Order: sequence, then C-alpha cells, then structure tokens
Amino acid sequence: MEKFNFSARLENLLKKISDENIDAVLITKTANLFYFSGFRGDSAVLLISKNFCKLITDGRYTEQAQKQTENFEVVQHEEGLFKKIADEIKNCGVKKLGFEGRNISFADYNYLNENLSEVELKSVELDSLRQIKDDAEIFLIRRACEIADKAFAEILNFIKVGRTENEIAAELEYLMRKFGAEKNSFDTIVASGVRGSLPHGIASEKKICDGEFITMDFGAIYGGYCSDMTRTICVGNASDKWRNSYNEVLNAQLHGLEVIKIGVSGKFVDEAVRNKLKTAELDKYFSHALGHSLGIEIHEEPRLSPLSKCESLQKNMLVTDEPGIYIPNEGGIRIEDTVLITENGAETLTKSPKNLIEIL
Repeated sequence: MEKFNFSARLENLLKKISDENIDAVLITKTANLFYFSGFRGDSAVLLISKNFCKLITDGRYTEQAQKQTENFEVVQHEEGLFKKIADEIKNCGVKKLGFEGRNISFADYNYLNENLSEVELKSVELDSLRQIKDDAEIFLIRRACEIADKAFAEILNFIKVGRTENEIAAELEYLMRKFGAEKNSFDTIVASGVRGSLPHGIASEKKICDGEFITMDFGAIYGGYCSDMTRTICVGNASDKWRNSYNEVLNAQLHGLEVIKIGVSGKFVDEAVRNKLKTAELDKYFSHALGHSLGIEIHEEPRLSPLSKCESLQKNMLVTDEPGIYIPNEGGIRIEDTVLITENGAETLTKSPKNLIEIL
C-alpha cells in the first residue's frame, strides 16, 4: 500500500496560508487533523505555519501522537487545551491566525478573541484541500467498498419475511466488522415497504412483509476512509409497477456513470440524471441531490447537485451516483455506487449487482 504523502499535503496547506495572508492556521476539525498529520485521536489541535508544525493534546494522546505523526512537535497541555493554544500562539509570535470557523464553538472563539487581543483572527476553509485523493486514499476507499460489497452478498442470505429492519441493519454492521471494517460509515439505513419513501429512513422494528422492497444504504470505514452504497431489493415477487420503476431508476443511475467524467460540472451531472427520470415522469419523486464526495468524512465536496459549486470534476475525485424515487405512503427505490473519476471516465468501486434481486 502507498503511504500518505503528508509533505505534499502540508505544501498545499502552506500555499493556502500564503494565499490567505495569514501567519499560521489552527486546525480543530478531526478529519483535517488526520489528513494533515496522520493523528487519529480527539481532544487535539494542529498549529501550523511555514516555521513550525505543532500538535497540541493531553497526556492520554501524547504517545499515540508521537507514533502517528512525523515532523510534528507534540505539545502536552496541563491546564486546558485552549489556554495552551493561546500560549503557543503568543510564544510563536503569530499576528494573524487562520482558524476553521465552521468547526469551532462560539465559546472557544470568544476565548481566543479575548486572550489574543493582539492577534487578528480570520476564518478559513480547508476541506477543499481534500477533494482530490492520492493513491493511498484511493486504496483505502477501494478496500472499504470491497468490505461493503462482501457484506451485501452475505446479507441476501439473511433477509426473509418476518425479519425486522433493525435485525437487517445489525447483521449488515456485524458483517462489515467481520470483513475488516473499523465501524460503519454512518447510521445504517434500512427502509422497507411504505417506509421506503423516507430517503434517510433509519432502521426500525418494522417487520419485512412478502412483496416489499427494501432499501439498504450502508458503508464501511477502513483505515479511516469511508465507503457508501445503496441497493434496493424485493422480498418475494415485485409488482409490474415497482419493477418498471426500479428499471427506470437503474437506467438513470447508469446514465450518471456515463456522464461523470473529467471537466464536467456537478450541476451538469445532476441535471442529466434528473432529466433521465423526467422522461419516465418520475423526477418529481427525486427529492435530493444526485451525489456527494466522500473520504475521511462520509459527505465531502464536490457535490453533484443543482447547487453544486464544482465547475469541473477532476481526476481522482470521488463522488456517489445515487438517484432515487420516494413516493409518499407507497415506498421508494435508490441505487448508489461510490465512483472514482479517472482519465477514462467513471469507475465504480462498489461492485455489487444492480439488477433487481428478488428473494423468493
């Protein structure tokens, strides 16, 4: 497996620091701590400039931080994390500090503002630096997808009339752990029958009935990186209406794979798939964006949506392709793959079959 290229990541971060005209940046978001340093604990921050790289944490994590990071000075606090942050900023002579405004509490911001009266504070956004994945990240996401695929293959032997959604979700999560996942990427969605109309229908005590569709949206975390996939199956024989609807959603999902490529915008891909559903008069039941990126977090930029800010998809970005329809009081269907953008177009990393599966 390739190693994370922390030197390249820090180089990009230092360019961001220069572009923002700040002396240093305070990183408080857990995902960005991991991305820039390799540290996977909590209760820690990074303080980075062109002259120093510091990781500040408490005694529970100093040994772990020293093992997981390179070229970082590990600083242990004794009297409180933000007191130590303020002291280090003063000692380093920082006059203009960037901080992650979307990831700091109002109380912590006030503390910095009150205790660093001679330091100018500026909110900066760092998540965009994680959009293009390196080889090591892609390896881990592939592995996370393989784990989810293996769990899906096994869950088909478990599902039957009378099982509850909670039982199916628990078994999926057990299988992913069994096959090597650290944990699931998010709360597993299992929505059957009329509950299929809930796009984020977290599993319930509802029992599976004959002839019902079951939507399962789940993912594994491996090496700190997420996978995400959705498959909708039928227990028993599908009605003609729902079989036809399933095929239309599948056609739309496959069309998404055709149009996802380097250079197109997130809005373009979303619109192309939405128009595919429109020809089948199902677009009014498609109530969310087509997709999102993923990596350390399950929802990252870029997005595939009518509001996407991505003007041009790039090689080694990842997105999900997940059209769905949700008909109130009737049910729903969603099909989702994790997709890698390559020089040759879209590569699906989730390989589970997408033809309609009927468990008889």
